[in-house]
Amino acid sequence: MDYLVKALAYDGKVRAYAANTTDTINEAQRRHHTWPTASAAIGRTMTATVMMGAMLKGENKLTVKIEGGGPIGAIIADGNAKGQVRGYVSNPQVHFDLNEHGKLDVRRAVGTSGTLSVVKDIGLKDHFTGQTEIVSGEVGDDFTYYLVSSEQVPSSVGVGVLVNPDNSILAAGGFIIQLLPGTEDAVIERLEKRLSTIEPISKLIEKGMTPEEILEEVLGEKPQILETVPVEFSCNCSKERFANGIISLGKAEIDDMIEQDGQAEAQCHFCNETYVFTKEELEELREELTR
Repeated sequence: MDYLVKALAYDGKVRAYAANTTDTINEAQRRHHTWPTASAAIGRTMTATVMMGAMLKGENKLTVKIEGGGPIGAIIADGNAKGQVRGYVSNPQVHFDLNEHGKLDVRRAVGTSGTLSVVKDIGLKDHFTGQTEIVSGEVGDDFTYYLVSSEQVPSSVGVGVLVNPDNSILAAGGFIIQLLPGTEDAVIERLEKRLSTIEPISKLIEKGMTPEEILEEVLGEKPQILETVPVEFSCNCSKERFANGIISLGKAEIDDMIEQDGQAEAQCHFCNETYVFTKEELEELREELTR
């Protein structure tokens, strides 16, 4: 089962998150029929998003959008404080040969000229919005740059996805390490050294390492685990929501649907669920407008 952990290390000077998201990304792959390079891009983005969601509280949530100008188009992911995440890409059937490092060529799919934006809904009237340039298109580096530049928190983000020959997900997960104010130089140097020598995150998950073990590997010491949160692909779409959307189109538009097609179909971008409204249901929605 997928889950994430929140932890502290180095006498409370370092905050850390790690997640196994293999089943969650598998669900996204299954719903969107993504090809391997697209799976890696959306999987890395959703993994980082669910860990950033863990930084929030209560009913707060966030939306991440990556637009790097590459053939994959936009990558959108929603996460919240409860470990729930969903996501999609504009063009799910994107795949290339492996790059010069023998890895999925995520940079080529995502592109390198564009932005990563984060919108946080923290229950206030105005949402918090942060935006930074894409620096590598590899996703992890782009989240690192976002956290450092937009939220002014020195961070390191590692996210990875391994794909099976049948396109299903073999392993997915990630970590975020953040330095809190007052971290000594010796700690920073030690962490930098470890981060430069550890194996890729997806390899650690493929080995069967838990999020707790991944943090120990990255940090070089046993962290203090503060909380464990289950992670899942979760979409809050419903037929009722789409019905409200149809009502908002107005009577003339609904009349048109009834006359032209005798029904209406609505599909959720995030989970690919399709909702069909029969002629009778459309007539009922039209009735609601006149009540």
